Amino acid sequence: MRRLLISLALLIAPLTATANEEVVLGLSQNRVAITANFDGSEILVFGAVKRETQIPDGDPLEVVIAISGPKEKITVRRKEKRFGIWVNTESVTIDGAPSFYTVATSGPLRDVLTAQEDKLSRVSIENAIDVISAHFQSDHPIDFAQAVSRIRTDNGLYSVQEGAIEVAEQTLFRTSVAMPANLTEGDYSARVFLTRSGKIVSEHETTIDVRKVGLERFLFNLSRQQPLIYGLLSLAIAIVAGWGASAFFRVIRQVR
Repeated sequence: MRRLLISLALLIAPLTATANEEVVLGLSQNRVAITANFDGSEILVFGAVKRETQIPDGDPLEVVIAISGPKEKITVRRKEKRFGIWVNTESVTIDGAPSFYTVATSGPLRDVLTAQEDKLSRVSIENAIDVISAHFQSDHPIDFAQAVSRIRTDNGLYSVQEGAIEVAEQTLFRTSVAMPANLTEGDYSARVFLTRSGKIVSEHETTIDVRKVGLERFLFNLSRQQPLIYGLLSLAIAIVAGWGASAFFRVIRQVR
């Protein structure tokens, strides 16, 4: 019995030491205001590892940070050239694709996170896109998910920044995340994972609030809550702007 207890204690000890590593996270800002002259923002993500024991021996600590925007359902269409004309041949509805997604790591993604852990926690871009129902709509649903990833990467909305996180003494870490100008309003999740040997030993999640403010907020709410008034207001502004431009050029001609 005594030998059994000793064996169990030796087995549990390293697991307990690893489990005692926890994330203490900080953000330079947890709210992003979208205004008329908003051209993007940069958020500094920094933190530390809280431990109740000494730093475990063996593989070094790695850090992965994933920031995700609100998910939205989108329809992706495949185009093919038929008789000299590009036509839609197949379409698939993606259950949920993040409006913005970026992953930063302290090393190559596949070195700091195993494929199994990635799939369970849905960290990489391909795993962050929901394609469950797409499997019932197409024989190649992954092709459509990759198309979404490719298009949004080209638009600066998706990115993977390997080696962008600085880790000091396996305790302190920091990185900066660029938020583009074409952000979607909503709650953005920021997840931080601590890993060893590709396994997640601790994780922490917080929220970044991205909202329109000022006139942009007023017009956004008006378009959603009072679409008729918004349409009439847009028409009135267009008429006034057109009349003003016409009057201006008429005055210019008279001066000449």
